[in-house]
Amino acid sequence: MHAGPWIAQPGQFFDGWGRRAGHAVGGRVAVHSQHAAGGAAAVAAGVDSLEHGMGLDPGLLPLMAERGIALTPTLAAMARSLEAVRQGPDSPRKDWYLGSATVHPALVATAAEAGVRILAGTDSRPHGRVADEIRALASAGLRPADAIAAGSWAARSYLGLGGLSPGAPADAVVYDADPRADLTQLDAPRAVILRGQLVCRRSLSRTALGAPGPPAIPPVRC
Repeated sequence: MHAGPWIAQPGQFFDGWGRRAGHAVGGRVAVHSQHAAGGAAAVAAGVDSLEHGMGLDPGLLPLMAERGIALTPTLAAMARSLEAVRQGPDSPRKDWYLGSATVHPALVATAAEAGVRILAGTDSRPHGRVADEIRALASAGLRPADAIAAGSWAARSYLGLGGLSPGAPADAVVYDADPRADLTQLDAPRAVILRGQLVCRRSLSRTALGAPGPPAIPPVRC
């Protein structure tokens, strides 16, 4: 759902019925908002997460934290486009974008301090660039561990999935060194395990991972 000023009136689009319908099937209601009015309408409706959140009123952050509304700020995608927008011709859209995107990292840091759950997402092509978003979150002021959590265990918790506990899906990413001390490690996983199956590896034996025997899905190189 994209929440711009054109759907900023309560009941016009996602207030009530969309949230109930999504929750009824075990889903989450995520609203994409790039304007202050759209963000305010989404928070008032009690959605589960706000994507982008550009122009969001900082005064709404305590309410988001109280209601458990997550923020997926897509900082890396904005950073990649900023220079091109700056070089473009003057226009109302340029003024809007620069005015919102340039202050967005500070808003994200404030949101984290207010207790808002921050999630790592890109919403852009090419896909598979979540490591860039995690580093962007850290650059905005999140602790490296919290930035990594936004793309891993915090995101799993938000989706209702278990962590590293008995009975939870055996999903893990293995690195040569602790990525909390070096976020560039995120670009070079040694192995990826999905639902207990080794699906990607880089010169690592299955025995080393405690998974003897042939895999159900032959792994590819990371």
